[in-house]
Amino acid sequence: MAVRNILLVTASILGEHGQSRALAAHFKAQLEQRDDVQLTERDVVTLDLPHLDGEEMRSWMTDPADRDAHQRDLAARSDTLIEELLSHDLIVLAVPLYNLGIPSQLKAWFDRVLRAGKTFRYTENGPVGLVEGKRALILAARGGQYAGTALDTQTGHVNSLLGLMGIQDTDWIYAEGLNMGESLRDRAMGEARQAVTHYVTERL
Repeated sequence: MAVRNILLVTASILGEHGQSRALAAHFKAQLEQRDDVQLTERDVVTLDLPHLDGEEMRSWMTDPADRDAHQRDLAARSDTLIEELLSHDLIVLAVPLYNLGIPSQLKAWFDRVLRAGKTFRYTENGPVGLVEGKRALILAARGGQYAGTALDTQTGHVNSLLGLMGIQDTDWIYAEGLNMGESLRDRAMGEARQAVTHYVTERL
């Protein structure tokens, strides 16, 4: 599938000091060599999305014609993010690992774009994704070394969230051991940057 529009989602609470943000910056730098793609950036930390609650969910379930002004504002959070997602071919998630999971800000984003009737639907055989023709790249930065172990609950979780929408074509680039000494950090980040460069030049 030809990639023309890329959505880059970042989620580091450390801002420009975050290692996942550094991988995202390297991805952006590699894209500067291309004139055939468009990039949109979305920092879910600055979005300041609240935790999803029942009131907001009920706004989705209310017919648009019957929503009051407050319900329209609540529903617009999800509507806007879903429209943005659907308008891009490749979703790039720059994801740090916090306490063996994804940042709560990224979970709040997923809670808005994962919406029954919009990006997936329930059937008698289980949920079916409604988002077709999309790919995902996950840039995962971690202080320890977890990939391939029982403690890596993040990989399966993110793959499941994306898969619920129908995004099955996913690639992962890991930078691990970043808090385990300068030598290991530099090597891991170097290898991850090389992998990002290869992805941009060979996979897009």
